[in-house]
Amino acid sequence: MKYVFVLLGFLFSSIVFSQQTDFVDFKQIQARIVPDVSTKSVSGNLTIIFDVLKSTDSIFLDAQNITFSNVLLNGSTITYKNDGKKLILFNLFKVSKENIVTFQYTATPKKALYFVGWDNDAPNQVWTQGQGKYTSNWLPSIDDMNDKIEFDLTVEFDSNFSVISNGKLIDKQINGANTIWSYNMNQPMASYLVALAIGKYDKNEDLSGSGIPLEMYYYPEDSLKVEPTYRYTKQMFHFLETEIGVPYPWQNYKQVPVHDFLYSGMENTGTTIFADSFVIDSIAFNDRNYVNVNAHELAHQWFGNLVTETSGTHHWLQEGFATYYALLVEQDVFGENYYYMRLYEYAQELLEQDSRNEGTSLLNPKSSSATFYKKGAWVLHALREKIGNEAFKTAVKNYLQIYQFKNVETTNFIQEVEKVSGQNLDAFVAIWLEADTFPYNVAMASLEQLEYMQEFLMADCEAKNAKCDYYLIAPLSAEAKAKIVAQVPELISGDVFNEGLKVRQAIAKNLVKIPLTLKSKYESLLTDKSYITIESALYNLWVNFPENRADYLNKTKSIVGLPDKNVRLLWLVLALSTPDYEAENKKLFFDELVAYTSADYGFEVRQGAFSYLNALQVFPETAIVNLIEATNHHSWQFKSFAKNVLNQLSNTEEYELIIQRLTKKNQ
Repeated sequence: MKYVFVLLGFLFSSIVFSQQTDFVDFKQIQARIVPDVSTKSVSGNLTIIFDVLKSTDSIFLDAQNITFSNVLLNGSTITYKNDGKKLILFNLFKVSKENIVTFQYTATPKKALYFVGWDNDAPNQVWTQGQGKYTSNWLPSIDDMNDKIEFDLTVEFDSNFSVISNGKLIDKQINGANTIWSYNMNQPMASYLVALAIGKYDKNEDLSGSGIPLEMYYYPEDSLKVEPTYRYTKQMFHFLETEIGVPYPWQNYKQVPVHDFLYSGMENTGTTIFADSFVIDSIAFNDRNYVNVNAHELAHQWFGNLVTETSGTHHWLQEGFATYYALLVEQDVFGENYYYMRLYEYAQELLEQDSRNEGTSLLNPKSSSATFYKKGAWVLHALREKIGNEAFKTAVKNYLQIYQFKNVETTNFIQEVEKVSGQNLDAFVAIWLEADTFPYNVAMASLEQLEYMQEFLMADCEAKNAKCDYYLIAPLSAEAKAKIVAQVPELISGDVFNEGLKVRQAIAKNLVKIPLTLKSKYESLLTDKSYITIESALYNLWVNFPENRADYLNKTKSIVGLPDKNVRLLWLVLALSTPDYEAENKKLFFDELVAYTSADYGFEVRQGAFSYLNALQVFPETAIVNLIEATNHHSWQFKSFAKNVLNQLSNTEEYELIIQRLTKKNQ
């Protein structure tokens, strides 16, 4: 038998090197799965339907550390090998259609499927993140984006929870204490777009203008946050369908917030999963809203899901397009000036990247997010200017219709643009897509055609001049005045406080040494509808006017702030640092601050609490235990932060022995 597997392994390797999609087409995966929160595992039965395109000795499924049993081909046993990364099926496969493989499997995934909150007081959830992580960690599938498959998931879980997946819910049956949820997709997709989200949710339902069902999920306790969180959703759906010119391609559109998500959002087919840190109230909407992420993930339903890149070389066809169309949505919602200001900010970020010699071609698969997203968006803006609005829209529409449910390369899009516009784009491609550097001067020349941008660029006080006083009271845009405030805060007068929320936010951030003559005006910032303004103003007032610290603390005592509790965390630190303020409650304040380091809270809250304890140079053992736990968090950014803080503490004799003892205890 050993020699048989050696021979079969050799035959299998020939398929790997010649692309399995040349030999086999996986059409459908029907999965019935049962997640187990006690073991953080998932088990299931799979039925896989496929066509054999060319005769071959073997086919495979990607399967990371998954165990299998009862593997059958068309109802009969089959020789197979599980190497820990793939399930390899050996047979003399002939050209044929509608072949069926069935099996049972069990997986205990370390990534791509996350069991969150079951060990603490955070929301109890199960959710997926396939892009960059591989769905094959929890569901045997095909990691190659070039093989699109119809996925139909049936999931059994505790009836107290909602189960959400791609496609239409076609059946829901009670099975004892559990409910079986069955979802059906009509069209194929890449496996990284398979979604599963389980949690305790309510939902708002609506219909788009074209009749697509919209489902917006939320935690039951967040009913008052539904409107500001999902604000403009129906408008942006209508805008994108109209602007793109191709109907929304899926059966419905669901949006689900989850706890401690890895990114801002993920555009799973018809089912966007996003970070619950975007679930906000009406005040937070002015600081950090979900509009851009909402629009970006919705745009991906066309750019990325309907048409999918063949490889990372063409990643901008997904992220650049989604970023650009999200900007168009924001232009529709917030106005033209907002759109151009974002493009200006993108240009500055790309210029800075080039100044660090970190710029790359847009066709480099190792490019940064700034390149794929923001340079990609700029390419489309510049291309639209070059060929005209109608030609651009026609080219995009043709591109989507020709390659729907297929995979694409950059040349596919460029050829459609050239065909429609009648222009040769070789020079454009060389400058915008192939060059390592961003064409900053060309981009700025485009922006400087607008009166709004001319005004913004003209109002500049980096080299202080006689016009700076005038700029602050002149009829300029809020963005221009906010820029001047940041450059010369010492010129702020009482009248500047009347310039609106954006300018007042800039005052709070930049006027850190407050003249006595502006004290009462500055104090009014504590009542602004901006948690960022309140946070900055509270700190600066506390520093500048020690005699009024109790008043400022009393005035802001009940304010929590953004989902990361920015105002509350600062308030606790300032209350602890004010000796004569509520001395009898100091322990309660400190205990609350320490409690925010625990896994009961989102990592944004925890990171803020850890940072403040580090700044106070007071780290109780409870917080150190939580910090050590955080070094194993599934978010690499938070994990890296926790490791850095732990290393800093380890360099302090006071904490070194405590950390060594706790680390040894956890081993």
